[in-house]
Amino acid sequence: MHTSAPGNGQRHVPVRTCVGCRARTSAVELLRVVAEVGGSGPVAVPDPRHRRPGRGAWLHPDPACLRLAERRRAFPRALRVPGSLDTAAVQHHLSTGQPPAVAQDMTDAGSVPRQATEGKQVDPS
Repeated sequence: MHTSAPGNGQRHVPVRTCVGCRARTSAVELLRVVAEVGGSGPVAVPDPRHRRPGRGAWLHPDPACLRLAERRRAFPRALRVPGSLDTAAVQHHLSTGQPPAVAQDMTDAGSVPRQATEGKQVDPS
């Protein structure tokens, strides 16, 4: 963990533990994973922007760490979810760098679509 005195220009960097290899690393180097309710049970969904609500588990963006986490059954324990989680969305994200369509649909389900306001002016009266 890096802490600094106020005013010297350095910022605190949060440190998290990878659920796969158990190594402590800065949060910016790890992929956050959250549990979402899927059709057949809980699903592990990647959260690369670290913005999804709920409890998160942290993982190195490395398939070897994902295999270790699955073997250790670390996701259900870290996310406090009973039973097992489907990690297909996380596997897809690690192999392609993009969340699959199913995870993307879940990600967008709670968001409100923005209206295109570029070029439009609203009369406040």
